[in-house]
Amino acid sequence: MRRALLAAVAVSLALPAGAFAHASLIRESPAFRERLAAAPHEVLLRFDQSVTALPHSVIVLDGAGNNVAASAIAVPEKRAIVAHLPKLPRGPYTVRWEAMSNDGHVVSGVYTFGVRVKAPLVTDAVGAQGPTRTEHLVRWAYFLALALLVGGIGFRLLVVRGPLPARSERRFYWVAGIGAAAVLEAGIAAFLLRAEDALQLPFGRFLYGDLSPISGGTRFGAAFITMELGFALVAALLFLAWLTDLRVLLWPAFVLGLVFASGLSLSGHSAADAGHSWLSELADWVHLSAATLWVGGLVQLAFVVYPAAPELRRTTFLRFSRLATVLVALLLVAGTYLSILRLPHVHDLWTTGYGHVLLVKLALVALALSWGAVHHFVAVPRIEREGVLGLLARSMVGESAVAMAVLLVAAVLVDSKPPPQPAPQAPVAVQTAPR
Repeated sequence: MRRALLAAVAVSLALPAGAFAHASLIRESPAFRERLAAAPHEVLLRFDQSVTALPHSVIVLDGAGNNVAASAIAVPEKRAIVAHLPKLPRGPYTVRWEAMSNDGHVVSGVYTFGVRVKAPLVTDAVGAQGPTRTEHLVRWAYFLALALLVGGIGFRLLVVRGPLPARSERRFYWVAGIGAAAVLEAGIAAFLLRAEDALQLPFGRFLYGDLSPISGGTRFGAAFITMELGFALVAALLFLAWLTDLRVLLWPAFVLGLVFASGLSLSGHSAADAGHSWLSELADWVHLSAATLWVGGLVQLAFVVYPAAPELRRTTFLRFSRLATVLVALLLVAGTYLSILRLPHVHDLWTTGYGHVLLVKLALVALALSWGAVHHFVAVPRIEREGVLGLLARSMVGESAVAMAVLLVAAVLVDSKPPPQPAPQAPVAVQTAPR
């Protein structure tokens, strides 16, 4: 079976991919996220082939959502579309454009520029609604998949260490493989949902949208591309480890998984909000990595070791308990630092939406930690003394469910905007009376 899979992979890599010949935007004026000292007279869009202008080919929206552009016209010999503008006042502007290419497909896009102000991100353009419940669920699926993949591999290397029975080994690769596939698919879904919100297009037209302002012009887009490529490599190493029975390949997969998970920290609140620093980015990555290893380890312990390797239950539980103590300490330290950094005042906990979500997360974390404390201080001594496991498997399934709920709330928290930081007060000049 493994040889057949390897042959199938080789054949699929050898087959050429088809290409579509719809028009692509090659240059725009004003440029993407350009900050202009003077108001532009027109919006000019150049393509790699002749295009046809549509009734609303160019819409330029001011901060209030009003269109300030005249009707666009096509310039076929120059492969361009142009729309004239009145004298624009100071402020940010959003350009939404569409054109029909020679193959009949309508290509679309969005970008921003500013007149004497900084241009907003495309994800904050006029018309974008921000994260939705669907995006929250997709991000939760991403966190959970990351735990199954990276946390599962970490459990296999740091806790089990030695060989597993064949049944458990198969279960490990199934769980980690599901995590690898889900990381890639959930990452694509998260990017497409964010891009769909920015473009504000129906799905049929969205397929031919210009995603370059999002993929290359935002931290989120750059992180998406890097992480997708990185986790594709991690998935390949996991597949090769299973295919060749070389467990040593799991080590580079584990290390690379932790490294590429930092993309979430480098593109989130810890890297973009006011007051961010390398320390906040590091704390966010430590927080994420500890949660990933903790949740992934719980899942492996409850669904891989206990059902299929009874002879390893006692050893793996005691080892994981020691590792979980370190992970919980890292979670608490990093999480406390980030909470203090993102909430300027204590009352923000109960007066802001971000604080409300954080309170729910703290309650679930407290429940999970209490559950883990019972395991550590009650179950571990009894196992070491008597070797009795009892109902521990069901208890770990319950703790795993609570940990997954923590990840769900964390997904909502990541997409929520923290309260604004207080503006620094200007120093008060001290006046001295004349003598």
